[in-house]
Parts: sequence; structure tokens; C-alpha cells
Amino acid sequence: MTAHQMKEVAREYRRLRAVVPLGTLRTKKDYARATEMLDMILDEIGEDEKHPLAELADALGVFVERYEAEHVRIPVAKPAAVLKFLMQQHDLLQTDLPEIGSQGVVSEVLAGKRELNARQIKRLAMRFGVSPAVLV
Repeated sequence: MTAHQMKEVAREYRRLRAVVPLGTLRTKKDYARATEMLDMILDEIGEDEKHPLAELADALGVFVERYEAEHVRIPVAKPAAVLKFLMQQHDLLQTDLPEIGSQGVVSEVLAGKRELNARQIKRLAMRFGVSPAVLV
């Protein structure tokens, strides 16, 4: 990479950072801004893992997760309770969760009769902008 290209990359990165809080989140304000941006990106990309912003969501999710691990005390709860809470916060019905499967499968998960698998956990964590750990 030439010096000119490096300067161009640095300039573009600064422009991106002005909008998206990439990097270590140090304050509650940084965290709030990052989670808000992550929610907006996830709303935009939906479940399209090939969307141009999907990798940006992944990167931002890493910074949010790191901040939460260090600064946010998350009470231990069963995955079904966490999922019910997230559904309530986002005003969702069982039919609104294709990440899990059919309404019958969602009912079984919410009733504690079935556990979420790794694929479902990953998709739900991305959708809600939470650490996958809260759904395990």
C-alpha cells in the first residue's frame, strides 16, 4: 500500500468513525451510541448475512459485547425468560421469530420444553443486539 493510499484509508476510516462508533467503547455514552447504531444496522439488514453492512454489524457487536462483559452486569436468567423479555421489549409475537422456526417450535422454547440451538442463538443475538451468552 502506498503512502497516498494509506492516507486515503485513514481519511475514510475517520469519516466512518464519525458515524459508527468502531473501537473500544469507554463510556456509557459510547455504549449507548454503539447499541443504537447496531440496532439501526440490524433493522436495515434483517437476516441477510450477505448484506454489505453485515460485517460492520459483526464488528460493532464485538465492541458492544466487550463493553458489556466489562461494565454491564447481566443477571442470570433462563433463555426462555430472556427471550420473553426481548419479545416484550420489541413488541413481538411468536410468529415474529422466524429465527427460531415455526410458531410451534417458538412455543416449545418459551415453555422451556426445547432449548435453542447454536444457529438460533446466533440469529437472535444479532437481531436483538445482545450477547449470545444471554440466550444460553
